[in-house]
Formats: sequence, C-alpha cells, structure tokens
Amino acid sequence: MNLEDKIQSIFPDAESIPAEFRLHSPINQREYLINGELRQWEGETESAFSPIYVNAPEGLVRQLIGSFPLMTEKEAMAALDAAVNAYDNGKGYWPTMSVAERIERVQDFAYRMKEKRAEVVKLLMWEIGKSYQDSAKEFDRTLDYIEDTIDSLKDLDRVASKFVIEQGVIGQIRRSPLGVVLCMGPSNYPLNETFTMLIPALIMGNTVVFKPPRPGVLLNQPLLSAFRDAFPNGVVNIIYGEGRKITPPLMSSGKINVLAFIGASKAANVLKKQHPKPNRLRSVLGLEAKNAGIILSDADMSLTIKECILGTLSYNGQRCTALKILFVHSQIIDEFLEKFSVAVSKLKCGMPWEKDVNITPLPEPEKTKYFTELVEDAKNFGARVINEAGGTFKETFFYPAVVYPVNSQMRLYREEQFGPVIPILAFDEIDTPIQYIADSDYGQQVSIFGNDADVIAKLIDPLVNQVCRVNINSQCQRGPDTFPFTGRKDSAEATLSVYDALRTFSIRTLVAAKDIEINKALITKIVREHKSKFLSTNFIL
Repeated sequence: MNLEDKIQSIFPDAESIPAEFRLHSPINQREYLINGELRQWEGETESAFSPIYVNAPEGLVRQLIGSFPLMTEKEAMAALDAAVNAYDNGKGYWPTMSVAERIERVQDFAYRMKEKRAEVVKLLMWEIGKSYQDSAKEFDRTLDYIEDTIDSLKDLDRVASKFVIEQGVIGQIRRSPLGVVLCMGPSNYPLNETFTMLIPALIMGNTVVFKPPRPGVLLNQPLLSAFRDAFPNGVVNIIYGEGRKITPPLMSSGKINVLAFIGASKAANVLKKQHPKPNRLRSVLGLEAKNAGIILSDADMSLTIKECILGTLSYNGQRCTALKILFVHSQIIDEFLEKFSVAVSKLKCGMPWEKDVNITPLPEPEKTKYFTELVEDAKNFGARVINEAGGTFKETFFYPAVVYPVNSQMRLYREEQFGPVIPILAFDEIDTPIQYIADSDYGQQVSIFGNDADVIAKLIDPLVNQVCRVNINSQCQRGPDTFPFTGRKDSAEATLSVYDALRTFSIRTLVAAKDIEINKALITKIVREHKSKFLSTNFIL
C-alpha cells in the first residue's frame, strides 16, 4: 500500500481502538460554576465532536464526545456579578487573604486536580486530537507550573516581608491584585496555556470569569468540583457558549479589570474596544506568530533537520511557537530539502492513542480545506510540494506539505498557517531573512542554525530588537516556564512565565509613613499583633 492509500485508510474501526482509550458514553455536560454553586443548565447545548472518525457500515462517522451549554448574556452577567461581589472593590475575603492562605487554596486545588488526571488526559486526546503522550505531558506540565508558581510567589513574598527606610520614610512594598479577570485560553493547549493565566491571576488575589475554548471545553468538566471546593464562592466562575455572544456584555460593562486572552489579534482588538474605560483595562495577550528559521550554510545538517522537524510539526504545527517559515542558504538548499523531506516521511501518522505517533487528525474540520487552499495558492505562484503525498488529506487528517520555493506573492509567505504546511525559500544574503522579520507583523521568536560565532553574533544583535527570543541551533518553544514568554508587535501583550505572570496579574502597592516615633510605634504594634495581612513581616517557608 502506498502512502496516499494509507492516508485514505487512516481512520480505524471501532473495535481496533484499545479498550483503555475508548469513550464509553458521551459527556452531556449540564453543570456550570457560578458563585461557588454547580448550577444545572436547562437551555440549548452544542454537540462536541472529536476530530477522530471511525469506520461504520454507513461509512466514516465523526465521534461524538458530548455536549456543553450554550449560555446567554444572562448567565454571563451572573458570573460577572459573582466575581465582582467576591472581589468587592478589594475588600472581599479572597483579595484580603494573606499570601500564605491563598497558596494553601491553590495547593488544595492542585491536589484535587491531580485526582482527575486520567479523565482530563483522555478528554484532551479525544477533543483536540493531541497524542496521548503529549496530552499526558500537558497535564503534568500544568501541575508542575502550579507548583513552580507557588514557589515563585513564596520567594516574592519573602523579599517583600521586610521594611525599607529611605530618606526618612518607612515603607513596605508588596503586590496586590487588580480586580476581576476575564480568562480565555486557546484550543491548542486548552489546559496548560489557560492555566498559565488562570493560576497566577487567582493566586495574586484576583477573581475570575473563565470561558473555556472550543474545542477544548469538555476537559474542564472533571475539574468543576475541584474549583468549587478549593476556592471561596465567586472567586472562580466558569461559563460556556459562543464568545461573540457572551463576552461583549462582559467587556462593555466596564467591570472587567484584566483581559487574559490567547488567540487571534483581531478578536483581542475587538474585545479591548468594547471596554468603555480602556485606561482601566490591563491586557494579557498571547497572539499570532510567524516564527522564522534561518539555516546558514555551515549549519550542522543532522541537528538542524531534527530541530526543524520538531519546530514545524510538533502537534501538527499547531503551536504559536512553531517554526512557520524556513530560510535556507542557497549553498545547502538542495541537501536540506532532500533530507527534510525524508525526515517528514519517517514521521508516524495515525490516531492519538498510538505509541510514538507524530501526525494526528486536526481538531477543526475546515482546516484541511484551508491548508489545501494555501498550497494551491503557492503552486499558482511557482511553488511545488516536494515531499511524497504532501497535502493529501482525508476528512480531518492532513499529511504535511513541504512547499518550495516560496515567494512574497504567496499567502504562505505572510499568513500564519498554524498547521502542517511548511514554506521554504532559499537566500543568498543574510539581509533577506532579517528584513523579512523586520517587515513582519509578528515578533515572537526566531531560530538560527549555524556554527560561525561571528556570523551568529551579528545576527543576534539586530534580531533581539525584532523578536523576544532568539534560539540558537534549536526550535522555537515556550519552555522552560521560568523563562519569559512574550512577543513584539501583534504577537503578544504583557509577559507570561512563572516569574513574570505573578507581576502581570498584580500591581506594586506600598504602605508608607514618615520615620518618626509615633509611626514606628504604630507599625510595630500592627506587625507584632498580626493586625494586618498586608503590613506584615511573616515569612513563608
């Protein structure tokens, strides 16, 4: 059987799915969380389908995972009111808690979350087509992120536990919350990326209205009780539905203090404009990227191929940090194309539960049509697909297409394809990729492959002023989570990492008094008798 035939028969029979990975019955979710109460939804719902099809007597059938509520403005505003009341202009129980007390609640949530690992991982795999290994990795990485966030906050609070005396003024500087956060994560990392905003927002004392992404919504169902039991009423409120219907009233209310959003810049801009007092809105945004790989003539070919395969096709290329265009020096372009195509052909294609699978079905069924349009557009302007069966698809499965030579007339040159289509072009002068990055609307990361220290050093200096991370002989990536994660231009707003996110979702606040006896006595009494949660020298171990 040739490769194209294998692609056409990629989807399994129901009986061939291993028992431990089967979904025994759809999850018809009716519960949602508002003000510490799991309420029952009686209204309209939307079916959630997996990207996985199964062979049946009537042909291929897309698997139904379950359904979830399609809420209205009424429920969205109820969630907002609960969050606003829980924050209570900073007077609420949660924002006035001590840091140590909030840490205990987040630790309790992490413990409860860990108990749901098997359910969440399986749903993650079925909902977005991510391999079981990567789904498990996303869950475990999220728990690690929570633990690292707690450790980072302890360090931050230890530093803040002391008083500072400057120019005759006594002061204690700590960080305080910003208010109500609207949190919306992405469908490609619906657990990890969402929680990298949600957890720091919560642990810093903010209250949250959380709308899960579609797809990626049902995996939150097993966690609803954990949110309810770990946090005070109104601190976490979870709503479902069409973003275009339920988020505009939230933003236009003017009661959202922080917009935490990962997705398209066009959608983020619309949301920001709906807020009546933009000076009161802090935006934490992870947006598009068109990260370039620059392969120099002296690059280690084996290492470069390995990293470029990972960079372009990990999770089918559905990552904002993916390498989305490759500039290869003309002296090595032929060798690179041949070896890169061979490496693509060795990737395992199949269903998410298969061991060591690399290429899996895409969660959005219309994406195969979109990628086909991109490839055909490139062909119309002189490119060709150079790898065997590149661009062949079956329903939601799209086999990677290596497209060469790409030029500025093609959509692939500028558009963020967000999937398994790899545009490649050759260059002679190093100014070519540098100018491309300078002209781009995006400025997240770049990867440089080469061995000449002088050349790479000359590339680093201009590129760090265009993007926020320069990777040397390695793919673009987010991790480790302690490193800053952000972007320039239309790629991001604010910085996310374990260290930075705590600061992003809070503001420096201080208590100050002139260094005179009456004030020293007053402060001493407050501290010694533990009368204040903020003005305190308590040291978290």
